[in-house]
Amino acid sequence: MTAIPIPHPTESKDSVRALYWQEGLLRVLDQRQLPGTLHYDDCATVGAVAEAIATMRVRGAPAIGIAAAYGVVLAAIARYAAAPATWKTAIETDLDTLARSRPTAVNLFWALERMRGLIQGLAGDPVPALLEAARAIHTDDVAANRRMGELGADLLAGATGVLTHCNTGSLATGGYGTALGVIRSAHRRGLGKVFASETRPWLQGSRLTVWELEQDGIPARLVADSAAAYLMKSGQVQWVIVGADRIAANGDTANKIGTYALAVTARHHGVKFMVAAPVSTIDWRTESGAGIEIEERDPRELLNPYFLREDSIISAWNPVFDVTPASLIDAIVTEHGVVLNPGPASMRALRDAIDGGAAWIPAR
Repeated sequence: MTAIPIPHPTESKDSVRALYWQEGLLRVLDQRQLPGTLHYDDCATVGAVAEAIATMRVRGAPAIGIAAAYGVVLAAIARYAAAPATWKTAIETDLDTLARSRPTAVNLFWALERMRGLIQGLAGDPVPALLEAARAIHTDDVAANRRMGELGADLLAGATGVLTHCNTGSLATGGYGTALGVIRSAHRRGLGKVFASETRPWLQGSRLTVWELEQDGIPARLVADSAAAYLMKSGQVQWVIVGADRIAANGDTANKIGTYALAVTARHHGVKFMVAAPVSTIDWRTESGAGIEIEERDPRELLNPYFLREDSIISAWNPVFDVTPASLIDAIVTEHGVVLNPGPASMRALRDAIDGGAAWIPAR
């Protein structure tokens, strides 16, 4: 079912929303159909939400976490109605279903842990409290993204061009975006050129990022993934800006496949490399990128139909994320502040500042 157009937020340059709650349903924009078709699916069950995540109707680590939180609300509605006395035990199966939908995006597990912690202390009808928590996760994400946008734009002072990879805007978050939020804020300050990589094999850049920028009147130029090195050599970009699906405690960052190659290329050409992500994306329990599970998707997403026949000797390796070492990252931008030249010590200082409720001011 296609939803009526959603109201534009009060702030300009941010008109797209990937999901929202309406009358007991989670409405999910089917991003597989963009840019040609704007179609929202109505998710009325936790199973429908898990399927929407697994099939990439909803994608992007923050958006996946938000969708999972609303999925817990849908699970609670059904479980409490069926068995008020035992719903807390029964809902664990639903939480496991959501957890299995995508393994790499840590925001998914962060949201589930937050909702699980709330469940344990609830008495009576759990739905109002859980819905309030899910909405808070959603609105907090938008606020965090706007904060990151401004902090990241501060670092871009003097830059005339940037390159971004995959889709990290409102389609991948609760709104405004992470890396694309930085670009939105920088555009308002006069940033001249925005380049977007096509991002194979799902083409999130050519289908989603440039579409989203077009919706908000931000000019952009699409480049083939294989043209990124030549673009950097040309001197047209001074920064590569990406999001993250999981950041290890030492700053190693898992993001869309191809990010690692961009970081290596950027270092060779003297182009700065920025990761923009909320602190919910940082997995403090994972020491380094070596401990991050990398999702591998169906080889059929890569293979030409000709090679799908039973007697074919051609297969495909299809990891959808890679890990960029912290040593190749110039800045990690979070809503709590910026970590320059990230490593174990600077990441630990960020965590200490967060735990202490202080603003993080990086050493320069």
